[in-house]
Amino acid sequence: MYIPLEKKIKNKSAQVAVIGLGYVGLPLAVELAKAGFHVTGIDTDSDRVHNVKNAIPYILDVDSKDVKRLVKEASLVATTDFRRLGHVDVIIICVPTPLKRKYQPNISYIKQAVTQIKQHLRKGQLVILESTTYPGTTDEVILPMLESTGLKCGIDFFLVFSPERIDPGNEKFPLNKIPKVVGGVTQESAHLFKLLYENIIERVVTVSSPRAAETVKLLENTFRLINIGLVNELAMLCHTMNMDVWEIIDAAKTKPFGFMPFYPGPGVGGHCIPKDPLYLYWKAKLHGFKSRFIKLASDLNSSMPAYVVNRLHALKPLPGAKILVLGVTYKKDVKDLRKSPPLEIIDLLKKNKADVFYADPLIPYLKFGHFNVKATPLTSKALSAMDCAVVVTDHTSFDYDFILKHSKRIFDTRNAYKGNKSDKIIRL
Repeated sequence: MYIPLEKKIKNKSAQVAVIGLGYVGLPLAVELAKAGFHVTGIDTDSDRVHNVKNAIPYILDVDSKDVKRLVKEASLVATTDFRRLGHVDVIIICVPTPLKRKYQPNISYIKQAVTQIKQHLRKGQLVILESTTYPGTTDEVILPMLESTGLKCGIDFFLVFSPERIDPGNEKFPLNKIPKVVGGVTQESAHLFKLLYENIIERVVTVSSPRAAETVKLLENTFRLINIGLVNELAMLCHTMNMDVWEIIDAAKTKPFGFMPFYPGPGVGGHCIPKDPLYLYWKAKLHGFKSRFIKLASDLNSSMPAYVVNRLHALKPLPGAKILVLGVTYKKDVKDLRKSPPLEIIDLLKKNKADVFYADPLIPYLKFGHFNVKATPLTSKALSAMDCAVVVTDHTSFDYDFILKHSKRIFDTRNAYKGNKSDKIIRL
C-alpha cells in the first residue's frame, strides 16, 4: 500500500482531509489546496464550515481571496460529514488539546477525531496528528485505536506525528517558512509525510519517532514559558530595587552570544505556551519525575495579572477608580482572546470594585463572565476621565501620543512608550 500512495502524492492526485478548521487546520488546508491537492475540511462547527464555503474570513493568516478562489475551483470543500474520511488518502488531525485542570491533559478531541477515522479507515491511508500533546499519545493511544480495526500500521496504513508551529500574525514566518518536524511510527510513514509536506513547506526535519516529535514541540514552548517566567520575576525584582528592567534587557542583548532577549508582560496567553509545558509536566510525573522549572515558571506567569492589579492599586486605590484597559487580545495585532491575560486583569479589577473600561481596535464588543460592554472610543474626553490607562496589549494601531497627551496616568506593561521620559508613564 506504500507505493500507490507515494505515486498519488507525487502526481497530486492524493485527496486530503483536514479535521479541525481553526488556527492550525484552515491555513494548512488552504496551503495544500493551493499546492494542487483536493482538500476537504471537516469540522463539527457548522459556522466554520459555512464561513469557509462563503469565504468569510475568521482566521487572520488566511486570505479570503485564496479561499474564495479555491472553493470556486472545488479544490477546497468544507463539511461536517465525517463519512468523507473514507474517500481520502491523507487525514490530518488539527483539533484542540486543552487542559482538564491546570495540570491534566485533555485529549478527548483527539480521541473523538480518531474514533471517526477508525470507522472509515481503509488500506493505503496516511494519518497525521498535528495537535500538540504529551509524549506517547501517537503510540499509546492513536495507534492501538486504529489497529483495533485489524489493519496494521506500516502495512495497511501509515501514521505520523508532526507538531504544528503556526505563530498567528507572524508575517516574517508564515506557515511555509517554518521547518516541519515529523516522527513516523514507521520509516515509510515519515517518508510519505515528507513527500506531501515538501509541497508546502521549505524544510521537513525527520526525527526517530512520534514520541520524539511530540517532545520537540513541548520543549519549544517550555523553553519560552521558563524564559518568560524568568524575565517576569526579574521585572518584579527590578521594580523592588527601583531599576528599569527594559533598560537592562536592552543592554544584555548587545552580547552577541549566550543571551536571547525575552520580555516581561502582564501574563502569558494563547493556546500553546500556558498549556503545552504542563502536558510535559504531567507526563513526567507519571514517570516519577517532578519538573520543578515548568511548575515554577507556570505559577509565576499565572501570577502576573494579579501583580499588575496590585501595582495599579498602589498607584490608585482601586475601589471606585476608573481604569481603562488598552488591548484585550492575548497578542499584539492578533484577534484572539484565548487565555488572554487582559481578561483576567479585568476580572480582578472588577473584583476590587474598580470601574473598568476597555479599548481594542480588534474587539469592538467584549463579553465574558459579567463583563458585557462595548469598547470605549479613545477620545480626549474619555481618556481624561480615567484615573489610569493600562497598556496590556500593545496594538500598533493605538495612537500612543494621543493617549499620553490626554491621560492622567499610564501604566505600561509592554514598554510601548520605550524611551519616553514622561512623568505620566509608569512601567512594569
